[in-house]
Amino acid sequence: MRVKICGITQPDQGRAIANLGTTTLGFICVSGSPRYVTPEQIAAIAISLPETIERIGVFVNESLDQIVHTVHRGQLTGIQLHGQESPQECQRLRQALPQIELIKAIRVKTSADLKQSLSYVDFVDTLLMDAYHPQQFGGTGITLDWQSLQEFTPPLSLVSGWRTYP
Repeated sequence: MRVKICGITQPDQGRAIANLGTTTLGFICVSGSPRYVTPEQIAAIAISLPETIERIGVFVNESLDQIVHTVHRGQLTGIQLHGQESPQECQRLRQALPQIELIKAIRVKTSADLKQSLSYVDFVDTLLMDAYHPQQFGGTGITLDWQSLQEFTPPLSLVSGWRTYP
């Protein structure tokens, strides 16, 4: 089972969480977030982690150049996109970073959002289904309507986001 904890900001925090058995740490790369970390901070945390721990940068509507810089400087193994990134933007990221896991979060408000998410399957590794919130892009604490996913079977990995802890 894959367990990802987001919002890591300190090396000792990352090590402690890794030692508890998590498989993946998430780093918030959104400058307006109280849990924002710079690429340099991510790098300082990454060097203190076992190599087996996946390191995912969480971005919202960030430029390709900034994402590529953060991936390289922060030694990230994956990217999680929580904004309004288009399938074409995901394709450009895939081309720029072919060895990096690409996760696209879909804010599910209606069944149309589920159908629209299928336009990403050729460009991402995983779809993350998140509950819709009008002002926030993730980590809201709102539970997704699980019933809405019963008939939804995309041809790639599917996970559901629920909550990001401080």
